[in-house]
This record gives sequence, structure tokens and C-alpha cells, in this order.
Amino acid sequence: MKAPRQTLLHLAAIAAALTVVSVGPAVLAGKAHAQTSRTIKIVVPLPAGGTADILARILGEQVSHDRGVTVVVENRPGAGAIIGTEAVSRAAPDGNTLLLTAPAFVISPHLRKLNYDPLTGFAPVCHLTSTPTVILVNGASPYRTLADLLDAARARPGTLTMATVPGGVPHIAFEMLRRAANVDMTLVPFAGGAPAVNALLGNHVTAVFLPYAGLAEQVKAGRLRALASAAPTRSEQLSEMPTVAESGYKGYEADFWNGLVVPANTPKETVSELAEWFTAAMRVPEVKAKLVAQSLYPVGICGADFGALLRKQYEAFGRVIHEANIKAE
Repeated sequence: MKAPRQTLLHLAAIAAALTVVSVGPAVLAGKAHAQTSRTIKIVVPLPAGGTADILARILGEQVSHDRGVTVVVENRPGAGAIIGTEAVSRAAPDGNTLLLTAPAFVISPHLRKLNYDPLTGFAPVCHLTSTPTVILVNGASPYRTLADLLDAARARPGTLTMATVPGGVPHIAFEMLRRAANVDMTLVPFAGGAPAVNALLGNHVTAVFLPYAGLAEQVKAGRLRALASAAPTRSEQLSEMPTVAESGYKGYEADFWNGLVVPANTPKETVSELAEWFTAAMRVPEVKAKLVAQSLYPVGICGADFGALLRKQYEAFGRVIHEANIKAE
């Protein structure tokens, strides 16, 4: 028996109404989410897998969890971190594109012509972590202190050798030490930290000057001996390691650090918000433990104070680069 035409129309109207009720809110909710969601991109101007990349991913994951934002890590290596840095300098100043940077940020301008200025082209967010730059000798070396090494260098000018990677913080730190201590040691350049350490383990060089990250296990095993760090003060995690400064060279400082900056003209309130998000992430015990395991020691100095560090290192490192005639590799 066929239903009357009026009944069919009535049922069709009910079905249409039910369709609007069930689908409508979902569609509207999706639009509301799109309007309120935020994606933050952290540009790492170095290859994936290094400590900078690990730092960005650990903190990005925590910030995403805490703040409900999407955090994307983009590796843009090349030209000694210049390619990624220049890309961020051109990004919109909206707080959604950040640069994870390191001392190369203030060193590169003294070595080559750039299309950006690190001090005026960016706004400092936070000095996130520090990794001590450390002087190490072979575990079987007769030199047990920095004074032992420098005294031997004075006794035999030009004979003792220091291996490092040219053009970076350790190279500059070596030139600073050579001037402060008035010693004549021969610099032996290596393309990376691993070959420099291998040369030290093979007794082909007297010492190395490198970031501590990745070397902790060899120090603990006794294969390497750390004589001093270039940090301004002893860290909580490396309290047994003296600094160059407390070894008689007051004011000496050439630490390796990682920090966040954003394009210039990013609103101050946005910069402050980002600083709070990332420092809060570093205070999470599980996050701090992951960072320390990579020899990345949380600092959390933000805003103008981080800007002061950038300017201080830009000027101090620039003087050493020009005095020592350090060239870009």
C-alpha cells in the first residue's frame, strides 16, 4: 500500500532536519577549530639528528602538549647555518616562525657577508641551554690540570698541539686562551669533533677543545680527561670540572649555547608568551632529564638578558676573529 504523498513529504522534511542537526554542529566545530588552532615552526639551520635538532624536538613536543598548539621542526641546513637563518629573517613577524640558533649566529657575520644582521634583524626569545666547551686530553696523558698543560706549552713553545673545528666557538675559545695565558700552542684543524677525538685517542694531538656534548661517556670511562671548561661558572651537573676562569683567567668565557629568536618586529607580548612556553617546558622534570642526557643544561635566560649575551659575544668573538685573522672555511 502506497503512503499518501503528504505523508512522504512530511517524512522527507523530518529526515532533512535530522541531517542538519547531526552534521551541522560537526562542521561548525571544525571551522571553529581551524580559526583558533596555531602552528609554530621551529627552523633548525642544521641537519637532523644533531643536538640542536634533538633540543627542538624535545621542547616542541612538550610545548605542543602543554599549550595545545602544533609545533613543527624544519631542518634547513647549509652554508654554516646561514640558509635557515636567512629564511627566518624573512618570515612574517607573527611569532609562528622561530629559529633555534647557536653561537654561529654571532660568529658568521664576522666571517662572510650576510643578508641579515643578527642583532637588528631578530628579536631574542630565550637562551635555552648551554653545553660547556671543554679542554680534554687523553686519559693516559701526564697533564692532569689546565696549569699542567699550559706550563708544558710554555716550556716547549710551538710543540704542543690543540685540535678543534675551525671557525666555531672552540676555535675562538682556543685563540682566547692562547692570548690570555700567553702560550704558543699549534692549532690542528679537523672537519668535525669525531675525527679530532680519534686523533686524541691515538695520541696524534696533545689536547682537543670541543663542546662537551657526546663526550661525557668517554670521560666517565677514563678514555678522556677533562681539564677545564670555558663556561663562566661550574654547572650543577659538572660540579667537579673547573672552569678556565677559576684557573686563573678571570672573565674568560666561551660557552656553547642554544637559543630561540624570532624575526624583528614580532610583538613584544608574543615574544614574552613564547619565552614563557619554552622555559616552562624545560622545567618539566622528564624534559630536563632528557636534555641533561644530551649534555644540554637548561638556562632559561630570556628577552633583553639574552639579547645582551648575543651582543656581548658578537663583540668579543668579533675582536678575536679579526685579531687572529680567522677565515671562513
